[in-house]
Amino acid sequence: MCQKGWTSAAVLSTPDRLVRPLVRDAAGDLTEATWRDALDLIADRLCALRREHGADAVAVFGGGGLTNEKAYQLGKFARVALGTRTIDYNGRFCMSSAAAAANRSLGLDRGLPFPLTDLGSADTVLLLGSNLAETMPPAVTHLAEVRERGGLLVVDPRVSATATLTDGGRGIHVRPVPGTDLAVLLGLLHVVVAEGLVDTAYVADRTEGFGEVCRAVASWWPERVEQVAGVPAYQLREVARRLAAASPHLGGRGAYILTGRGVEQSSQGTATVTAAIDLALALGLPGRVGSGYGAVTGQGNGQGGREHGQKCDQLPGYRSISDPAAREHVARVWGVPPESLPGPGPTAVELLHALGTPGGPRALLVHGSNLVVSAPNAHRVVDRLRSLDLLVVCDVVPSETALLADVVLPVTQWAEEEGTMTSLEGRILRRRKAIEPPPGVRSELWIWSQLASRLHSAGTWDVDPADVFDELARASAGGAADYSGLSHARLDAELDGLYWPCPATPTGALDHPGTPRVFLDRFPTPSGRARFVAVDHHGPQDVLGPDTPVHLVTGRVLQHYQSGAQTRRVAELATAQPSPFVELHPLLALRIGAVDGDLVAVTSRRGRAVARAVVTDGVRPDTVFLPFHWSGPGSANAVTSDATDPVSGMPEFKVCAVDVRLASTAAPGSAVDGSRGVTVPAGGSPPPGEDGMR
Repeated sequence: MCQKGWTSAAVLSTPDRLVRPLVRDAAGDLTEATWRDALDLIADRLCALRREHGADAVAVFGGGGLTNEKAYQLGKFARVALGTRTIDYNGRFCMSSAAAAANRSLGLDRGLPFPLTDLGSADTVLLLGSNLAETMPPAVTHLAEVRERGGLLVVDPRVSATATLTDGGRGIHVRPVPGTDLAVLLGLLHVVVAEGLVDTAYVADRTEGFGEVCRAVASWWPERVEQVAGVPAYQLREVARRLAAASPHLGGRGAYILTGRGVEQSSQGTATVTAAIDLALALGLPGRVGSGYGAVTGQGNGQGGREHGQKCDQLPGYRSISDPAAREHVARVWGVPPESLPGPGPTAVELLHALGTPGGPRALLVHGSNLVVSAPNAHRVVDRLRSLDLLVVCDVVPSETALLADVVLPVTQWAEEEGTMTSLEGRILRRRKAIEPPPGVRSELWIWSQLASRLHSAGTWDVDPADVFDELARASAGGAADYSGLSHARLDAELDGLYWPCPATPTGALDHPGTPRVFLDRFPTPSGRARFVAVDHHGPQDVLGPDTPVHLVTGRVLQHYQSGAQTRRVAELATAQPSPFVELHPLLALRIGAVDGDLVAVTSRRGRAVARAVVTDGVRPDTVFLPFHWSGPGSANAVTSDATDPVSGMPEFKVCAVDVRLASTAAPGSAVDGSRGVTVPAGGSPPPGEDGMR
């Protein structure tokens, strides 16, 4: 475990744990309520809004930390009980670009289409935009043998903890100008093609579209890439040659290309991941044991959370909601007519922008997400949330988003519930209940069942996670992410979990063993071949200028996770990293007159963040780094761009143009604050009159 893992139990008993429903009163304060009163209020207001404005007036926002059972039931609740098409989730901020690229190139989105342990046998791993050493330290153990062979290739503008793993001859650290990763990948593929390093037999037998890609990368010779991305031409050639030498067709042990949020959270994120896949295909890596392409998932259930219906265009089993056959199959499992299911809705940023606007949603139900901290252009998000007629938040602690809500519902967390999660490898794992939740706390499965009853919804609404999983399995049958051969009982017997697809088998036949490695025989495309897709670099939406002459990049730190709503409540983690900071190069610090510890203001066209300076040569002179785990004056997402990728809808979190100066000399600006200045009751036993509903 990493530090976040071994301290995670502290969140179970944090002093401000939510243990009873809260409803905002006429004075604007959140006050205690019974479950019956809170749920009656929600149902009455939802019914009124739907009558007046239509079903799409109610929106739902989910989370990549929900169990598979909850993710599935939330998508069903939105489309059956609410009848709304307006649902998306925070995985849109995480894996959407990688998913879009993998689906169109490889025919399937499974973060890693191979077990993580396979990395250890390779000669070379190219890691683009992922700081594994801080975001998921246990995964670094699988890179030990690669490092011993000098084969770890890290692309990151910062000298991150992961980048330092290349020191001492263990690999190469490539430091491009922020937002130019796509140009780097096009340059690498140019070298592979120009120097005759392509696996021509693989390309001929297993792919299509290579000719168009060859023409597209012809103009990205290394010297041109050097001018755009700042990466020396000799280094590009060295990286390309190392990748090729490690590839099986040239006698190597194997090579992997992995992408992370640093290159995906971009207005050209899908194109960047596509270029990474093009490079992998040219070298003959995907669908070979010991080689491949994969995306490093960022949330606890980032893989499973996007497979079963939280996405705006998706039904369970990774089916398209626009596919008539998929609609018919899932509707049959749900016991509703196919025509009653709504069509695709807006993606996350579009959904948030529409809240409270004419014709937009008037109510929002939030499950497993802290939008005030985690969404881009946070000032705009807070304004939209405040414009709603009804905001309902399910959470375990009074997060910044919960403090804006009209109704807050206390829900169970990881150690208090049964369920399943799906790892970044597509491996379904059992989550087992370890302790009882505090009195008064409920599971979302129970909440949705209660609301569905009040809304007179069709269908069945099980509250036992094992029963919900069985329904999920039936709904996923025949889909790309087929769980139909699985159950809680089978997973309990398979301590290491099982990989999807794992379809059901005929009665009397042996159970399907699961699929640890996909693409070995064919790609799940109409032709059975992987598709090369030509892309081009255009750069981020924000460009440097006289008023914003510095790049801002964002990311995580070792001690905190996502919006920090839970980790900032753990004393050990908060003491180790108590506040936001801005990393800036000594030359930039000298130019603005800053030293370590000074308050520095980082200002974009959207907002301003203030944090203490950390002067380090670990960042480029033209770049500052600000972690995104905090709200208030140090909120990184007060500054970030909500420009989106045209294919995936992914926001451009990772790079924008900013002005940087001492806070004392900067223009004043407002901080993002999710609260309304309300008082939240302290935790304790359920209030008198608790109705005892379970």
